[in-house]
Order: sequence, then C-alpha cells, then structure tokens
Amino acid sequence: MPQFVRNDIISLVGDAPLHDLAKSVGPNLRLGELLGADRSWNEAGLGYGTAAGAPALRAAIADLHGVDADDVVVTMGGIHALFLLGYILCGSGEEAVITTPVFPPARDTLVSVGAELRALPLGFDGSYQLGPEKLASLLSPATRLVSLASPQNPSGVALRRAALVDVLSAMAARCPDAVLLIDETYRFAVYGDDAIIPSVATLSPQVVVTGSFSKCHGVPGVRIGWAITRNAKLREQLVIGKFSTVASNSAVDEMLGLRVLRQADKIIGERRRRLGEGLAQTAAWVERNAALVEWIRPDAGALCCIRLRPDAFDAAGVMRFYSGLSRSNARVGVGSWFGEEPRVFRLGFGRLAPAELDAALDVLTTTLHQAGPNAA
Repeated sequence: MPQFVRNDIISLVGDAPLHDLAKSVGPNLRLGELLGADRSWNEAGLGYGTAAGAPALRAAIADLHGVDADDVVVTMGGIHALFLLGYILCGSGEEAVITTPVFPPARDTLVSVGAELRALPLGFDGSYQLGPEKLASLLSPATRLVSLASPQNPSGVALRRAALVDVLSAMAARCPDAVLLIDETYRFAVYGDDAIIPSVATLSPQVVVTGSFSKCHGVPGVRIGWAITRNAKLREQLVIGKFSTVASNSAVDEMLGLRVLRQADKIIGERRRRLGEGLAQTAAWVERNAALVEWIRPDAGALCCIRLRPDAFDAAGVMRFYSGLSRSNARVGVGSWFGEEPRVFRLGFGRLAPAELDAALDVLTTTLHQAGPNAA
C-alpha cells in the first residue's frame, strides 16, 4: 500500500519551544489587521467556489507573475499544488529530478506517488548554486518532472535565470515532454530595499510556477496556494485533480486571500524591514561566532543555512550541539530534515521579534561553546 513518508519536520506544526529558530516564516498576520473595520463580510456567501479558483483571485495572482488569469489554478496551499503536479506527471516508474537539500514535502510527495527520484546534491561549499551540466546528466527519456525551488528551502538561495535556461535546453534535448517546476514561495520575502526576484513563469511553456501566501505574507492559516502553467492540457488536469481531491477552496480563504493581495504593498513593505533586521542580526551573530560556524547568505526568505565548522566540531560535537539545544528549550531545523548533512542546520530569523531573536541567538552561542572543541 502506498504510504506517505514521515519526516521530523512535522514537529514544526506541533508544540514550539521557547527559543524557536526552526520556523521558516515571518510573524503571523492577525485577522483584525487584514479586515479592519470592514463589515462587507456580513453578506459574503459560503457556498462552493470554482475548481480553478475565484476569478478575481486568479487575476490578482496572475498580475504578480505577468501571465493571464486563465494560466492560474488556485490550490489549498503550495503543498497541494506540489502534490497535484507529482500525481499528474509522475506515475509509478517514471522519473523525477530534484536537488538537495530540499523542502521535504516537495521530495516526499513524489516518493509517495511512486516516482523514481534522481537527486542532485547542491553543496554548502558551492553556495547551493545549481550546475546545469550536472543536472543534465540525470535527465533521461523517462524524466517527467524536474522540481526545483527559487529561492530554495532551506538555504534561501535563488537560482540564476541563466542556469534555468540551460536546464530547459537540456530538457528539450533529452526529455522534451517533461515539465520544469519552480517553486517561488519565497520570492517576495526580500530584505529592506532589495529588489524582488523576477518570476520565471513566462520563461517557457515547459515551466510551471508554484507559490503561496504562507511564507511572504504571514498568513499560513489562509490555505491559498497556486500553480501557474501556460500548458492548457496540464492546467485542465490540475483543475480536475483539485476537484477530485478537495472540490474547491474555502470561500472564506479565497476572500481573505484576495484581501491579502489588495494590501500586499503594505504587508510586504513591513516585512521587508523586519526581515532585513533579522538578516542583519543573524549576520552579526555569525561574525561573532566565526570560529565555530559559517553560513551562506540568503537571497530571500526568513531562513538561511548555517554550518558547524568541520575544524571545530566532530560528529560527537554535532550531536552534543543538538542535545544542548533541546535541554535549553530551543531548536533549529536539522539538516537531515532536508537531505543535508547534520552539521548544517536551517536557522529561521524572521518570526521572532528582535529582542526574542537576540535571546535565542544567545542560547545558540552558549550551546556552541558547550558542545565545541573545548567541551569537557
């Protein structure tokens, strides 16, 4: 019987410790902030929506990506879009190519539908940049899906557009019917005055882009995601697949999602500042602890990858570090969740207020020194 793969990252939707640096989101938006004094909701209907998604919401999402509203299918969160694409494109024995480290559901949904996975490791020492020629070596006539993220989870590193063009060229030669999926969930989560990374939704008809409101807008409780494709046949399958799994989105979620987009400039503007401050605090912490840790600066997102320096921590020291965090009522995102080595961890710097982030980083510092080369 097919089964879903268990991963300890599921703990992130359970009870949180006092010093939680494992989350990959910013602070949650509150319903009152979104609704204000508006009372128009009193007349809102609560019937079924459409399988493709509310037309006004699809049009607003399309505007963010430079596509037509008909290219957008609204899903119940980004994970739903990833699942539908895997289910539609990758039957048993068909191949999917991914890179690691990777957001676990992006990998595990493919395993669950029976796809044969080919994984390309992107190394910390290479700043998690994609080598198109190495990815091309994993392609075959049986490849149905190449699944990537930009910016990536857990690193926050964005893929270069030129690299994606090279990937598409290799796919055209080796698996011309395959789809290139780019998850852009963190695209708007930039820092301060940094430019927002352009979408690749219009790069090629072979490209499918997914996203959601969870990471950039602070509303993971509003289960709205999307898949964007200019392939009419694939779009039809996505709509049918959505109807066959959930029928339609919650009417309330779709109304809230549209309200989020209508206030997006304000919401994103405030979060740019918050994320910029969190990134600066994290950079300063890494610099203070440079003898024990190193990092890859992210391009976007409320997250980054930190590595316990190999010259400071042996395997036992790495385990002492995680055990020490647990005793201190703190946690980070363990690298093994994402298919990375344990000495690398994901640090989330966007959710905690500045004073709370400083306190959590102080706990990390103490734990590093207790577990490091001078540990008893």
